[in-house]
Amino acid sequence: MGYQSNSSSSVISCELRIIRAKNIDLKPMGEVFVRCYLSAGNNKRVQINSQKVPTKSNLIWNETFSLECSGSDEDSISLLKQGSVIFELRWRSTAPFIGRINGSKLLGRAEIPWKNVSLSPNMEIEKWIVMIPKDQKWVDEDVKPATVQIGMKIQESAQASIKTRKNDRKWDECGCRDGMCSSCLDYDMFAIVAACEAL
Repeated sequence: MGYQSNSSSSVISCELRIIRAKNIDLKPMGEVFVRCYLSAGNNKRVQINSQKVPTKSNLIWNETFSLECSGSDEDSISLLKQGSVIFELRWRSTAPFIGRINGSKLLGRAEIPWKNVSLSPNMEIEKWIVMIPKDQKWVDEDVKPATVQIGMKIQESAQASIKTRKNDRKWDECGCRDGMCSSCLDYDMFAIVAACEAL
């Protein structure tokens, strides 16, 4: 069972979609996932992980994360738009290791400012992003880089009734390292409303 509460405030709804990947150097006995970092003010950030898919699969997630931020004035909303989302493509081995927890390896990363989304038609984008390896500053034209198809959307309302709910699923399962996320933000509220839900 969940609960709902209502309050009136300026609100902005942000949607992230992790759709699929291609041109990945497939490794045996492993799985890949996308890790997202969202700016949260005060040099803090929120971490969200997608589901893991086997490297031998078609590399499709089609997964959506919806987040809401409310503020008492326009400054808090504009502050969110000044931030960005960092996307990391990661691989983790599924080979068994007795007494050892397998960590993930960074395959590449990309960063998309929310400003790009707010300036686009309908404040919505869907695109393929090139995942640049950590120690590489450019893309080798002779090699097809790993890419991930993502979607980002912003919906803004000056006054809205904000509904928050507590999901029965544990928040740490969606990768948020700060539980309900609101504890690490300067905004009045920034909560994952519908995370880890496949379309």
